[in-house]
Amino acid sequence: MPKTSASSASPAPHGRTGRPPLTSRAQILEAARRLIDRDGWEKLTIRRLAAETGIGATTLYHHMRGKDDLLVLLLNQYLGQVERPEPPSDPRDRIVSAALAGHDALAAWPWAAETLTADGFIALLEESALWMVEEIISGAHDYGCTPEQSVHIFRSVWYYTVGEILVRARSPHRPADRELPLFRESIDADRVPHLAAVSDCWAEVAARDTYPRGLRTFVDGLLAETRATDPGEAGRA
Repeated sequence: MPKTSASSASPAPHGRTGRPPLTSRAQILEAARRLIDRDGWEKLTIRRLAAETGIGATTLYHHMRGKDDLLVLLLNQYLGQVERPEPPSDPRDRIVSAALAGHDALAAWPWAAETLTADGFIALLEESALWMVEEIISGAHDYGCTPEQSVHIFRSVWYYTVGEILVRARSPHRPADRELPLFRESIDADRVPHLAAVSDCWAEVAARDTYPRGLRTFVDGLLAETRATDPGEAGRA
């Protein structure tokens, strides 16, 4: 039988050269994180992810239903990998510690906080990503709160935390050596006298990171309210 020459061998299949196609979910999520870090989450699409990974969009849909599902998968992976602080024994400190850890994790990825702005977000998260919620509820329970009060405390802390993250993320980034902008070019002190009195320091104060201090004060107020409120009233407040 005659030998087959190299020139008569079957041609190599056509396709993307260089980086091999990605097929595992972990590799796909890693590629999605690269796109978000590079271009922002608003520009993440299944089509762009397909181009980044070298596989067809149809194949990607075997792993996720669309962009929203992709963001939830990313969020679960990200939160599940965040280093968890050792829970303090004091219930109040446990609530504060969990909220601070969650805030720091989400501040690095503000889009994740925006994904979790709906009340039903807990149903989207895997158990490995629910540690912050668990620690806050646990702290409230051990403080003596009813189940309704515990839910109220978590929701209140969560709204405060997400709001702070989103405001910071959407504020203009100012170089340290640039003069802070004025509050306003001019203010009618006769119409808003108290606002005019603080206008000179407004920008400097607003630029401070007051979340940790504000969180502690907020949690203290919420816990004090539970001691002065009939069971169930906190959930209806």
